[in-house]
Amino acid sequence: MLKKLAASIREYKAASILTFLFILGEAVIECFIPFITARMVNRIETGAPISEILETGGLLAVLALCSLCCGGIAGLTCAKASAGFAKNLRKDLFHQVQTYSFANIDKFSSASLVTRMTTDVSYVQMSFMMIIRTAIRAPLMLIFSIVMAYVMGGRLATSFVVIIPILVTGLFLISRKALPAFHRVFKKYDRLNESVEENVRAMRVVKGFAREDYEKRKFGRSAEDICRDFTHAERIVALNSPLMQICVYFNMIFVLIVGSKLIITSSGAAIGVGEMSSMLTYGMQVMIQLMMLSMIYVMITISIESAKRITEVLSESSSLTSPKDAVTEVKNGAVDFAHVHFKYAADAERDALSDLHFHIDSGMTVGIIGTTGSGKSSLVQLIPRLYDVTEGCVKVGGIDVRDYDLDTLRKEVAMVLQKNLLFSGTIAENLRWGNPQATDEELVQACTLAQADEFIRSFPDGYQTYIEQGGTNVSGGQKQRLCIARALLKKPKILILDDSTSAVDTKTDAKIRAGFAAYIPETTKIIIAQRVSSVEHADLIFVMENGKIAASGTHETLLKESPAYREIYEQQSAGATGTPPQATCDAQNGSAKGGALHA
Repeated sequence: MLKKLAASIREYKAASILTFLFILGEAVIECFIPFITARMVNRIETGAPISEILETGGLLAVLALCSLCCGGIAGLTCAKASAGFAKNLRKDLFHQVQTYSFANIDKFSSASLVTRMTTDVSYVQMSFMMIIRTAIRAPLMLIFSIVMAYVMGGRLATSFVVIIPILVTGLFLISRKALPAFHRVFKKYDRLNESVEENVRAMRVVKGFAREDYEKRKFGRSAEDICRDFTHAERIVALNSPLMQICVYFNMIFVLIVGSKLIITSSGAAIGVGEMSSMLTYGMQVMIQLMMLSMIYVMITISIESAKRITEVLSESSSLTSPKDAVTEVKNGAVDFAHVHFKYAADAERDALSDLHFHIDSGMTVGIIGTTGSGKSSLVQLIPRLYDVTEGCVKVGGIDVRDYDLDTLRKEVAMVLQKNLLFSGTIAENLRWGNPQATDEELVQACTLAQADEFIRSFPDGYQTYIEQGGTNVSGGQKQRLCIARALLKKPKILILDDSTSAVDTKTDAKIRAGFAAYIPETTKIIIAQRVSSVEHADLIFVMENGKIAASGTHETLLKESPAYREIYEQQSAGATGTPPQATCDAQNGSAKGGALHA
């Protein structure tokens, strides 16, 4: 884990090392200042000349200034190192997530990934800052202070033998008691972020059902739950302060009583006023450093949980990788499914797809229709290898998709989803996701074919119109047409439309399909649709049921041979004409008996 995290320090190793060196210098100087001060006090007591006092005072001033400079420079280098480490860590996490397959992403929720890149990284950053600065300074100061205390105070330093074990034990018990509450908080953070993300995305639904108060209460409960755990932990950690004060006052009282007695009884021979004053200073330093170590212990322990969560993401390898000597050219858009079985999880009770076996010639238009949950989207996601088959194989251009370079395959397979997203930026910038080198003329051509050019020109800024995050400032139909235009610019070997014209009217849908035939005639077009009208002109239509192909053929063939397809067609025809479904069915059955079937 540590090795994995340390790899993100990279160019900030020098700043980290400099922090250590300057902290070392600061600690050494601060430990010598009380020593010199004690000597000066003793010399003043014995009547030292003013020149000697001024000389010693000047030395103390120089040492204090050097300590201040070392501390200030250490603060700057520490800030640079910790902020740079956090930057690299977030970058590494984001880059790693980009390599994930859908199966990997399904393993982590989006809210959890966001929490790991933000809250968890912040905790690890704070821990790293404390390690390279405070966690180095505190032990050094502790050791130096104890050594100097024994040198200066002798028997007075025995107070540390009693105080230190008590303080260490107390701080350890306090920290151990507080940690379970801190651990619980991280999972609750995930749930809180998930709730926020869900609410923002579904804001229109929330407002449509007037559920704002319910969402507020739900969020309030989650926030209150986190607050309760944090408060409980902080209350326990707050016991550090009174324990620390007890030990500090005990040390002061011990040094004052015992030290004063020694001075009086020995007439300053056993110990001087300077030594006693230095003992008070060293005692305070020891207590403060122990307190700092306890806080470091709590912080590091909390951060270990965050570090584990971050390492999980960094260590997760994509379930889909390009093979060695991968094929880097897709010859054509032919698609073959050879006895394909697929399930989303290895321990799933049943297959999402079962024994799919078919061939699609390059350039064909294929329609896929079926009820919700029948496996339509699962089928097409196997073609660009968003998931791998469980059994069998999928071929594109006569080659198993697992033999292709992933980037090569996905550049030649364009998918337009029903809920395809637009990104923050201008319309032109969004369109050039399909082809970064596309000219303005090509943008207009693609948008014209996708029936998007007209509404784009109606905007004051045209193709330079700014799209808000997620495309919230355009309608669902406009968003779909822009996504289709983006896919057309790619000029892929295979174009997959996953119910991507559901938000446009049938007339516009027909124009878009006509544009496909004219602009990309050699591209294999696979259209998933709920409307029969969207697929009735396809060269081949698949009817999906329960992860299987229940029937296949042309529109006319399926009307004759597939009861399921005929039922869908009749229901939609009845809905379009206003004729009751049963009347339509009776009419269709009557026509069929008479030998005349209407398509």
